[in-house]
Amino acid sequence: MTPSKSAARPKRSKSGTKGAAAAEEAPKLPAVQHALVPTHEVLSAEESQKVLSALETAPERLPKILYDDPGLWTDPSYRAISDSADGARSLVGRLVRVRRPSPTAGEAAVYRVVVGGASLRED
Repeated sequence: MTPSKSAARPKRSKSGTKGAAAAEEAPKLPAVQHALVPTHEVLSAEESQKVLSALETAPERLPKILYDDPGLWTDPSYRAISDSADGARSLVGRLVRVRRPSPTAGEAAVYRVVVGGASLRED
């Protein structure tokens, strides 16, 4: 007589506490301190216009980024802008340069347009 398949399998914990305990023990870094988060740079309104004209495109054609995206905290000037009274509203429409390391180019820069979320809607 052969053993049943259920007897050959190890028993599982129904509560799943083993995985939860391991997740609680792992230290969590702030998102902007992680090695895989590329540097973000909020451009001024004048710089944004220069980049758009150099790229010969409209802001609507570029990828979007929310004004409160955690990656923006990699830019020291963003902290000062976000602490101002009208911080979030002043960023909408501006460009963000995201710099990533590239094996072929050394560094690749991509641009995103800052957009507002539901909290910026005017009723």
